[in-house]
Amino acid sequence: MKQKIILSVLCTVLFLTLLSTLTIGPVHIPIKTVAKILLSKIYNIQATWPENFQSIILFVRFPRILLGILVGCALSVSGCAMQGMFRNPMADSYVCGIASGGAFGASLVIISGMGRGLIMPVAFGFSLLAIFIVYYLAKTGRKVPVETLLLSGIAISLFFSALTSFIHYISEEWQWREMIFWIMGGLWKSDWNRVASSSPIIILGTLGLMFFSRELNILLIGEEQAQDLGVEVEKTRKIILVLSALVASSAVAVSGIIGFVGLIIPHTMRLIIGPDHRFLLPASCLAGGIFLVWVDTISRTLISPSELPVGIITALFGVPFFLFLLRRRKKIIGF
Repeated sequence: MKQKIILSVLCTVLFLTLLSTLTIGPVHIPIKTVAKILLSKIYNIQATWPENFQSIILFVRFPRILLGILVGCALSVSGCAMQGMFRNPMADSYVCGIASGGAFGASLVIISGMGRGLIMPVAFGFSLLAIFIVYYLAKTGRKVPVETLLLSGIAISLFFSALTSFIHYISEEWQWREMIFWIMGGLWKSDWNRVASSSPIIILGTLGLMFFSRELNILLIGEEQAQDLGVEVEKTRKIILVLSALVASSAVAVSGIIGFVGLIIPHTMRLIIGPDHRFLLPASCLAGGIFLVWVDTISRTLISPSELPVGIITALFGVPFFLFLLRRRKKIIGF
């Protein structure tokens, strides 16, 4: 009962976040006008507002906020699944090289001049390539030890980061400015095309991870116990890893590297709603969307008319939180 109430509250807060952030920006638009503009696409409502209001809502703010919800959901859900699979609250989807692989792919397209239309698919492809390299490097026979997987992920992340740094070093100034988007992360290039291209994979991947909530719960008690209960540990881990990679790499492809969302949100929701993944995964999904939309709103209004990269603000939240987790973990294990 408690979990259902929390999920209902999160759904309500997400809806209110969507409406309220549509009003915020250099041009203030009253919430009643926002509601009328949105409803005018469904019902025949006569326009009594300035024409630019409709353009701002429908073509600037609305796709950006929807993309923020999708990216926040993707990073939080994939981070939650990774933490459950690794049984480590300090793990997230970026640990396995997804972010650095995507940033390298985007930088490669920019410096080669292949066209901006290829940035998203190539970034997505390199993110997936990174996770598969990590998986096969870590594989020992038919098993994939968690510790080896994490170490392989760190190594591949550093490798792709080094390649990206090299590309930045030899790039022109205008190319370097374009690459900054991927390194710092942000939603300032949001449009309906990005929403349409990322939403199918993020939504289907998120639903797929929720389908494995029972298996994630069982994995928390240990691999041997999970096998005794009929869970095919390696097969399940592989599927969860692939789904997490698909969801997170879709987010990276449209927003660049926005760190710490997959670390902060799942851990916070675990404290509030408990460790049961049947409730933890949807709670992380909703809270991640809420968090990233508000962070993006801060980024676009704090030093208006300029914008701060979202990745900077999430890092300001995330680094102290990570240090808190590290200190807490040290106390638990007795150091």
